[in-house]
Amino acid sequence: MSDTRAILVIGPAWVGDMVMAQVLFRLLKQQQPDVNIDVLAPAWSAPLLARMPEVRASFDLPLKHGEFGFAARKKIGHSLRGKYQQAILLPNSWKSALVPFFADIPLRTGWRGEMRFGLLNDIRTLDKEKHPLMIERFSALAYPQNTVLPAQLPRPHLAIKADELAAALQKYQLSVDAHILALCPGAEFGPAKRWPERHYAAVASQRIEDGEQVWIFGSAKDVPVAEAIRQLLPESQRRHCHVLAGKTSLAEAIDLLSCANAVVTNDSGLMHIAAALNRPLVAVYGSSSPQFTPPLADAVEVVRLGLDCSPCFKRECPLGHLNCLNELLPSRVLDALSNLPQVLKVGV
Repeated sequence: MSDTRAILVIGPAWVGDMVMAQVLFRLLKQQQPDVNIDVLAPAWSAPLLARMPEVRASFDLPLKHGEFGFAARKKIGHSLRGKYQQAILLPNSWKSALVPFFADIPLRTGWRGEMRFGLLNDIRTLDKEKHPLMIERFSALAYPQNTVLPAQLPRPHLAIKADELAAALQKYQLSVDAHILALCPGAEFGPAKRWPERHYAAVASQRIEDGEQVWIFGSAKDVPVAEAIRQLLPESQRRHCHVLAGKTSLAEAIDLLSCANAVVTNDSGLMHIAAALNRPLVAVYGSSSPQFTPPLADAVEVVRLGLDCSPCFKRECPLGHLNCLNELLPSRVLDALSNLPQVLKVGV
């Protein structure tokens, strides 16, 4: 083999899941410091993986989310033959096992998922009670089958380069002179994870009144939400609120988020990025639960109402009222923010 100590990881398709995958990478490096870890994943994940020191390289899987692409997976697999000792699969889908199979990687490790007998030769059966957290399910694949996990797992930790951060600050004409409250009001999964714009605006208004500035992050899909929050502010406060949603690349968003003194976020990919940057954060939960994919940081305040109907794990409220978020008032989040430690040093 051309690379005697190399592992190919088939990465997940969601931002938060990819952040949590770093726990697996760190465990692999703890066991074999000289191992080379490459990740096959969607193109969007490249800047995220570039900020994980454990990853040697990432390769684009040029398929749309959910696309089967049998011929493309076979071609990629053939191109990787002879390069890896092991493949570790984080998705549970049948199609995700095709590349390692066609690459003829000797050891192919993953959870059974969609009945992947034959495609995997180190196939595991998941005990959800034994491994309730996603990071535990990822971490178990770093060890031989039935290994007891360490009592303390490492956390994701993204590395920021000073020159790239400085370039992003200059590009968007941002200053770190005043404390920064970062808002992450989007949620790719659906509206049942999104705290209302009016509540975000109330929090933003109070913190601006206290002398802070507000940066709003998100994807192009989150622009209407971000702009609505800014428009709900008194006109005199809007110059202290910077909408970055839909403007920054993912790489720039990661770097700029590292400047935040505090973050208020829905249960989203940006929540996990903020946690991996060790930013003090308030995580607002509605239809989902922190019992499966909690933010992994030193200073976290989880705010939720815990109604009888939640968590329902639905994209939209099945009862039509979204009380789990509508009735979670801004005062709860403001109180949680006041409980967070004051972080003076920002960025790298």
